[in-house]
Amino acid sequence: MRVNKKYPCMPSEEKGIHIINIRAIEDIGYDQHESTLLNSLSKNPDADCKYGLYFRDGKRKVDYILVYQYKKSSAGRTLTRRVHHNDSNVRNTKQDQPLPGKGVQLEMRESEPHVDYHEDDKRFRREEYEGNLVEAGLELERDEDTKIHGIGFVKIHAPWNVLCREAEFLKLKMPTKKVYQINQTHGLLKKINSVIQKITEPIQPKVAEHKPQTVKRLSYPFSREKQHLFDLSDRDSFFDSKTRSTIVYEILKRTTCTKAKYSMGITSLLANGVYSAAYPLHDGDYEGENVEPNDRKLLCEEWASYGVFYKYQPIDLVRKYFGEKIGLYFAWLGVYTQMLIPASIVGIIVFLYGCATVDENIPSMEMCDQRNNITMCPLCDRTCSYWKMSSACATARASHLFDNPATVFFSVFMALWAATFMEHWKRKQMRLNYRWDLTGFEEEEDHPRAEYEAKVLKKSLRKEHKHKETDKEKLTWKDRFPAYLTNFVGILFMVGLTFAIVFGVIIYRISTAAALAISSTPSGRSSVRVTVTATAVIINLVVIIILDEVYGCIARWLTQIVLKFVNAYTPIFYVAFFKGRFVGRPGDYVYIFHSFRMEECAPGGCLMELCIQLSIIMLGKQLIQNNLFEIGIPKMKKLIRYMKLKSRRSLDHEEHMKKKQRYEVDYNLEPFAGLTPEYMEMIIQFGFVTLFVASFPLAPLFALLNNIIEIRLDAKKFVTELRRPVAVRAKDIGIWYNILRGIGKLAVIINAFVISFTSDFIPRLVYLYMYSETGTMHGFVNHTLSSFNVSDFQAGTAPNDPMDLGYEVQICRYKDYREPPWSENKYDISKDFWAVLAARLAFVIVFQNLVMFMSDFVDWIIPDIPKDISQQIHKEKVLMVEVFMREEQGKLQMLETWKDKEKKKGENCNNHSPRLSRSRSGSLSSCHSYPLDV
Repeated sequence: MRVNKKYPCMPSEEKGIHIINIRAIEDIGYDQHESTLLNSLSKNPDADCKYGLYFRDGKRKVDYILVYQYKKSSAGRTLTRRVHHNDSNVRNTKQDQPLPGKGVQLEMRESEPHVDYHEDDKRFRREEYEGNLVEAGLELERDEDTKIHGIGFVKIHAPWNVLCREAEFLKLKMPTKKVYQINQTHGLLKKINSVIQKITEPIQPKVAEHKPQTVKRLSYPFSREKQHLFDLSDRDSFFDSKTRSTIVYEILKRTTCTKAKYSMGITSLLANGVYSAAYPLHDGDYEGENVEPNDRKLLCEEWASYGVFYKYQPIDLVRKYFGEKIGLYFAWLGVYTQMLIPASIVGIIVFLYGCATVDENIPSMEMCDQRNNITMCPLCDRTCSYWKMSSACATARASHLFDNPATVFFSVFMALWAATFMEHWKRKQMRLNYRWDLTGFEEEEDHPRAEYEAKVLKKSLRKEHKHKETDKEKLTWKDRFPAYLTNFVGILFMVGLTFAIVFGVIIYRISTAAALAISSTPSGRSSVRVTVTATAVIINLVVIIILDEVYGCIARWLTQIVLKFVNAYTPIFYVAFFKGRFVGRPGDYVYIFHSFRMEECAPGGCLMELCIQLSIIMLGKQLIQNNLFEIGIPKMKKLIRYMKLKSRRSLDHEEHMKKKQRYEVDYNLEPFAGLTPEYMEMIIQFGFVTLFVASFPLAPLFALLNNIIEIRLDAKKFVTELRRPVAVRAKDIGIWYNILRGIGKLAVIINAFVISFTSDFIPRLVYLYMYSETGTMHGFVNHTLSSFNVSDFQAGTAPNDPMDLGYEVQICRYKDYREPPWSENKYDISKDFWAVLAARLAFVIVFQNLVMFMSDFVDWIIPDIPKDISQQIHKEKVLMVEVFMREEQGKLQMLETWKDKEKKKGENCNNHSPRLSRSRSGSLSSCHSYPLDV
């Protein structure tokens, strides 16, 4: 009986399940015996395959899974129920058919009515694609009889010869037999390292990959011709599960099926719904009784648990399980979190310095002094009355906590910290590249996106329909222009929406301040600024979180990073650089819509409001969006999927009690969406830590506390909530490093402007060295206030209750540098303003150039590649040359030995004795047979 040679037949262990239909057995070509059938029926069919981790034979490991949806006829469901009624341990005959399906599957297709054209087309494409995968050397097995009805699974296994072939094509570095000693430190440095190792032993993860190595195997790009050089003592573990899935994914990407002469790879098939999912399997369960030890379980215990938050991450195990790209992300996150520790300590010291010196701050003491009796101009027209400066005492004292000479030092420190962090990460990255054998690795060109391939296919089909041309199509600028225009208009609209919302919050602040100022209670008036600032910031926080989610949903069409940066930082930029800058003066205020006055800064400056804004947005965003959303949304999606699948399950009790296969469990997990959201989250936090750190020295501390939770939260998500991503090789973090460097450079400029224009640091220095008669800060508050004659109010803008303070006010004060009303050029900008402005600009120039120079000096003085790593890389090259030289010498020696033996054998044959002449032919035949013996 002829067997289909294109698709491999089932192993003998699986043949017994076809006892249900004798015709199917004959069609496939199995010659079965009764004993084989009885043995297979009495055996648990899932025992050998470890519930989906292996093929049904229990020998071939499942390296990848393709998932598709199909419509099951009523006849098929009846047959399935009949099968389970006969024997609950026997799985449906569909799952073990050679691909594409034959036998029972073919018989059922003949009996069931045809579905719509699209379903037939998808099935034909799947059959062709799977046939091409088999021709590429992969082995496939189908399973449609699962607990998820209507969902079929195709299990893929890559045999040894395919793994070797693809490893050679991909130039994968694999360990050779050569083992060499890693250079060890000596003397005092060795003792220090041993002491540090003993001290940090309790916080080291208990995994074998994390232990310090003294020896290392020499790695070399795999070659089938040089297999004898590699350590093939255990073929089963030579290619680990990560490498196997990567190899299969590469085959899936380049294998195509042709439909009307146009090829479609796996990404296009996924985009067009031919397959609904494609993913590698997790190594096994991570919790439960009698769970076999596996890397996933170890990662869950030593990495993805909140109980080990104080331990180092097992980065090598993370890389082994998820690949280099994800391993580099968590390594970068760990280095960033470690570097936040010294920044947090210095920030706490700066904050404590402000707390310790608040009672010695002369400007705040003058503002709180009731005897000064400084009467301030109204904060709004008509409804607001005059107020005492002493009512802003609490705000002034709180401002000193963040606006003191130590904040300047902290700004310089954080700029140098950012440069040091980037250099430290480059060195750490080089160590990982050496340890993970990525030296010399070049990034491969990314595969086109599924949407791109789908659009090219549609264009090709349209062109063929019109012109009958079959040349390979590409998207031109005419095809891209609508998308570019949509992106541009969409970005402008979203940025405009962000600014409109910020503008609306400004209107809210102005109107609320005016409403609260009408309050007759002194406590209500004194808390106007704090109340308005806090409520406005909360509104900003809610808007930022909502818009972040909206922008995340439309990120496929718009530039996500731009929108998120604008959304996160626009309210902070407003308070830092725009609030109080375009107010005008009493009698000549700047109005919005001819009725709303622009906001003014408090007498102590806007730095305190900037601190409140930054702290609430940063803490709220991290707590609500980064933590609660990351925990709650995946769990909610998982619950929804579970409820949907539960409603679709069969009512058959035996079917319900079956244990799920590994690929069924993984299908219910959330698909991996890439690392962009994770990086974006940390990049925005890095901006909060560096861009406005002059106004909030505690930002590194809150970032540190958040990241300690974030690492374990992301780890738990990757291990338990997401499907296993395809391992991707990478030697760095890509474009994110350049973004970090850009933010670090921008932080120097922004902090310079925050110190010089937002805080009162420069005006204090100018007053101290140019205007103070006693050489102290006494009189500084009075120097920064200008005078206004209340008779110069515009008609209808004077307070309705001018006697609210109990006396008639003739002169009120406001914060600005202007000429007094008794001057010839009254209310004009005074010379003091220009002196302070010149000092501010000079500070920006000096601060920026000095800090930039120091940052570049740090960049120059710290080498990118550690010296010991460069020595080890050089040592590897020398050892590799020695290995090949020895191999060549061995080949030459074998050749010389063979030639000598052949020469001696020839001489013996020529110098034979006459007595042996009769056996000449036999001797010659033995001579000629010598090479065969060798």
